[in-house]
Amino acid sequence: MQVPQDTTEVTPCQDGRPPGFQRVSAALQALNHAHAPLWLEVAARTSQEAAEALGVSLGQIAKSVVFRRKSDDRAVLVIASGDRRIDEKKLKIHTGALARADADYVKACTGFSIGGVSPLGFAPADGLDVPLLFVDRELFRFEVIWAAAGHPNGVFRMSPAELEALTGAPVIDVVQAQVSELLS
Repeated sequence: MQVPQDTTEVTPCQDGRPPGFQRVSAALQALNHAHAPLWLEVAARTSQEAAEALGVSLGQIAKSVVFRRKSDDRAVLVIASGDRRIDEKKLKIHTGALARADADYVKACTGFSIGGVSPLGFAPADGLDVPLLFVDRELFRFEVIWAAAGHPNGVFRMSPAELEALTGAPVIDVVQAQVSELLS
């Protein structure tokens, strides 16, 4: 199990943090999750930045990627390993046709800004449904993974099985095949 290498760079959840971070903290507490979110002293808007800040592998970052479902404009959120790319053709099997989501759409549908989209603690704008969630099976390569906690400076740890239980999201195969898989 890998944990942040330099504990001076992270602090436990404290009052006075941004609303998204507080929502995720409250959601984790309500779900009796064993690990409170951490506040990084540096923003981690990308999977690479988060991995570097935490001292873990890129694949251990549970990135959140948001799409727009064309049939009803509902947000679709895929939680995938930071070292993998989403295969939209695989995802469309589960959702139907998709479109890209811009920053305003992501904020309206999740309550979070890009770079801090958490897999829980949503606060969609009035009249919008919470996103349709999926967890990619590639996250199960790791014992410990890290997800955004509602803000680019916030993260929380869990196992992939805990992510599945916390979100209730189905686990699917939705990432592009790796070169090594194509050659075998």
